[in-house]
Amino acid sequence: MKDKTKIAVLVSGGGTNLQALIDAEKSGILQNGTIALVVADKEEAYALTRAERAGIPTKVLVKKSFESRAAFEAALVAALDEAGIELIVLAGFMCILSESFTSRYPKRILNVHPSLIPSFCGEGFFGLRVHEAALAYGVKVTGATVHYVNEVADGGEIILQKAVAIEEGDTPEILQKRVMEEAEWILLPRAAELVSRRLREEN
Repeated sequence: MKDKTKIAVLVSGGGTNLQALIDAEKSGILQNGTIALVVADKEEAYALTRAERAGIPTKVLVKKSFESRAAFEAALVAALDEAGIELIVLAGFMCILSESFTSRYPKRILNVHPSLIPSFCGEGFFGLRVHEAALAYGVKVTGATVHYVNEVADGGEIILQKAVAIEEGDTPEILQKRVMEEAEWILLPRAAELVSRRLREEN
């Protein structure tokens, strides 16, 4: 079996899902993969600090500083290639990636979405909006989904899901925190391990 699968984590904000992956690698939950690069699209992303503290190389690519999405994605591909990346994890990454990008990495890009897909997903459903929609609709159960990324927003094959109960008095913020703690931070490392193992066995 070849060396551990090299993982890049793409981030935009605080990096709590990145931290879950870092912790999972330290504890041995993530044993077939290693986080080799963290890419942020915002210079001020706190996720960069988390990566630096863990000794993980970082790269900042600010989308608006490129003349086009194609140029931004070309720079991203170059950074991934340079680091020998085999698996990409989107952890609160707020840029929508084009079909030309996603098609380069079939079943090699993972995303975590804070609902039970196909509910409350697709274009426009991200962050607190997902939880606001779940509460407005009155569902009793929500959760999180880790799926492969393709050209359709939240449309790739589902890898793992975990349900989380909605409780009386929940606000979008309270619900967001519970879904992270009870589902996202558990599922994402597990999915990264599953796919890392598959990629190691295939090569």
